[in-house]
Amino acid sequence: MSDSTATPTIPQVTLIAVFVTGLVTAQLTAAKVLSFSIPFSLPVTGSELVLPGAAVAYAVTFFASDCYTELYGKRAAQIVVNVAFAMNFLVLALVWSTAVAPVAPTSPVGGEEFSDVLLPATYVVAGSLLAYVVSQNWDVWFFHRIREVTGAEKLWLRNIASTGTSQAIDTVIFVSIAFAIAPALAGDDVMALSLIASLVVGQYLLKLSIALLDTPVVYAVVRVVREKTDSPHVGGVAAE
Repeated sequence: MSDSTATPTIPQVTLIAVFVTGLVTAQLTAAKVLSFSIPFSLPVTGSELVLPGAAVAYAVTFFASDCYTELYGKRAAQIVVNVAFAMNFLVLALVWSTAVAPVAPTSPVGGEEFSDVLLPATYVVAGSLLAYVVSQNWDVWFFHRIREVTGAEKLWLRNIASTGTSQAIDTVIFVSIAFAIAPALAGDDVMALSLIASLVVGQYLLKLSIALLDTPVVYAVVRVVREKTDSPHVGGVAAE
């Protein structure tokens, strides 16, 4: 086995790091609901986009996974996605252990404030984890399936189609569970249907816009890595 096969490359590790960073950030910011005014009116949302705070961070994970799938193949990308899914539980355990630990009198942040900000609600965690494992595995599978049909050409189609469909899956699962299904099952207050619809539309529009805008960046990353890396895995074929 050659060194290029056995040793991860800097681009490979960087893409994994970007993926994990986006995932952890999304997990910690998902509970905050954001609101942005826009200069025009849209169906359902009107002139205001309402979306979970994790929308941008989570969109970054799809960018990283698409680059990784194109460069290193479906199997390698699936490993990253599913190992990162398991790491979600490690993040939750570490944050929870810090939240329940005694707080020092000199701490600049009180125990309640820390828990309120960093300890995500159970509903948000449930929605986020299920949405992640379904949408990310779909993204990797669908990206590779399109590549089997189109060959090495039409990277733009793979990026937009796989991300566009997976983001729709992610958005519907996350918002439905976190803000409607789980609270209803627990007997808690459920968001108004109009607000839930606004969350779905607002989050998806932002994610789809990012998918369209990041396509040139995906091309650039793939081209640079292929030019600079001698690994036979790069190209999305050897690592299937």
